[in-house]
Amino acid sequence: MTCFQTLAENQLPKKTESNHRLPEVIGICKKEELILDKKTTVKQANDKMQSSQHIPNFSNTPAAQTMDNDKLVEREGLLMADLLESAMSNEHKNDNKQQLKSKDKRSEITHTVDDFDFDEASFLAALDDHQPIGIIDRCINGIILNIESDGIYVDIGGKAPAFMPKKECGLNTANNLKDIFTIGSQIEAVVIQEQNAEGIVTISYKSLITRRNWDTIQALKRNGELIQVRVTGSNRGGLTCDYNGIRGFIPYSQLQYGETPEKMIGTTITASFLEVNSNSQKLVLSAKGAVIASKLANLEVGQLIEGHITGIKPYGFFVDLGGISGLLHHSAITNGNLKEPEKLFGQNDQVKALITELDPSRKRIALNTALLEAKHGEILTAKETVMSEATDRTINARQLMRQQEQSTK
Repeated sequence: MTCFQTLAENQLPKKTESNHRLPEVIGICKKEELILDKKTTVKQANDKMQSSQHIPNFSNTPAAQTMDNDKLVEREGLLMADLLESAMSNEHKNDNKQQLKSKDKRSEITHTVDDFDFDEASFLAALDDHQPIGIIDRCINGIILNIESDGIYVDIGGKAPAFMPKKECGLNTANNLKDIFTIGSQIEAVVIQEQNAEGIVTISYKSLITRRNWDTIQALKRNGELIQVRVTGSNRGGLTCDYNGIRGFIPYSQLQYGETPEKMIGTTITASFLEVNSNSQKLVLSAKGAVIASKLANLEVGQLIEGHITGIKPYGFFVDLGGISGLLHHSAITNGNLKEPEKLFGQNDQVKALITELDPSRKRIALNTALLEAKHGEILTAKETVMSEATDRTINARQLMRQQEQSTK
C-alpha cells in the first residue's frame, strides 16, 4: 500500500454525501505517487494524469461532469490539503445542522398542566394506588387467606396478598402448616422482602418471634436475672447454646471449675449475661456468673456468713463464701487499734462476719467483724470467743447497724 492509499483511507470521509465531489482526488491517491507533497495543486495533478497512458482522466467521470465549471475554476488554485480540509469541514457542518434540527424539534414539545386530564384528587388517588405496602423490618398485620404446602398467603390490604414461606412460619415449623395456622385468623409478621413485580410482599413470623425474644433478653439483662439455656455443641473457644431460637456462646473460662464440656452437651444450665447485642446477633453468657448471681440472690445485708480466708492484702482479707468472695477491710475488723492484721488471720483460716454492704451488679460484698465485739478490741485478745458466740451476738449487731444507718441520714 502506497502512502497516498493510506492518506485516502485515513483522512477522507468514508461513504458520505460529500464523497462524490472529490473523484479526481480519490483517483490520484489510488495511483502511483504522482503528487509528491501537499503544495501540488489540483490543476497540476490533472495535467499529470492526462499525460499518463495508464491513468484515466477523472474529470470526465459522471460525478465530475455534474460539477459546475465555475466551481472547477475556483478549485484550480486550491492546494491539496485545503481541498481535504474543506471536505471534512462540510461534513461536520452537515452533522451539526442535523443535531440542531433534532434539538429544535425536542424543544417544540411543551406541555402545561391543563393538557392532562386529571385533577389534584385524581393525582393523590393515583399515588395511593401505587404506594408500596410493605417496608422491610416493619411489623404488619393481616388475615390468612390460604395455606399451601410451601407457605401461607396473607391479606395485608394490598392489591396482592403477602406470602410467608414455610421456613419463616416459626422457630420449629411443623410438617403440616394447617396444624399451626387457620384460614381467616389474624397474624402479625415482619416484612423481610419488599413487593416484587407482581406486588407480592414476603413476610416472616419467625423474625417477629426472634425480635421479641431479643427484647426479652435485653429486659432480663437490665434486671440482672438469669436464664435457662440448652447446650447444643462445643468448639475451640467454648460451648454453643440456644435460648428460644437465639444462639448463644459460653466461653470455657466462664464454666464452673471441674465441669467437663463434652458431658454438658444436650443439658440445660443456668447462665448469666456477659454481652447482649441484638444488632450484631451477639449473646455471650456465663455459667460461672450464674452461680455467683444465684448465691448473691440468697444473701442480704445484716446476714451472718462463714467462710475461709483466700487472700491477704495490705487493705484487708478476701473471704470465700462458697463460689463468691467478700472483703473484710482492715477498718471493719475491730474497733480497737489493729497494728498487725496478718497476725490475726492467716491463709485458709475460718472466719464469721456480718454482711454490711451488698452490690449484686458489681458482685461486691462488704464484711464486718467489729460489730460482733462486746467491747472495743475484743477480737484482738479473744478471737475464738467472738467467733464462737457470733450467732448469739448477731441480734445486737444488727441493732447497731440500724443505729449507724439512721445516724448517717
